[in-house]
Amino acid sequence: MKMNNPPRRFTPMTQFATSYPVLLIDSDAPIRELHNCISERLNAVLPYLSLMACTNLPDYAENDINTVANIAKILLQDVSDVFRVIEQRGFDVPNGCQPI
Repeated sequence: MKMNNPPRRFTPMTQFATSYPVLLIDSDAPIRELHNCISERLNAVLPYLSLMACTNLPDYAENDINTVANIAKILLQDVSDVFRVIEQRGFDVPNGCQPI
């Protein structure tokens, strides 16, 4: 059965290699779990990029640098996608109520 749109509960992640969303974010997941997901990715990619920033480029082949850039791009896009879900939930407040 082919779905044209995923259920509202699930938000598609940005796809780089597919035309159909295969990775979805559970928009109803607890905020703490969503935060843990993005924290894990940021804590993985930031030291990785810092290491690469301090590396002498002639030591590595151009293909290696492209691989590093692609890994960082995918992880940071995941972070951006989950942040979007958190923001949508965090800013969806009843009229008259302001977020703290």
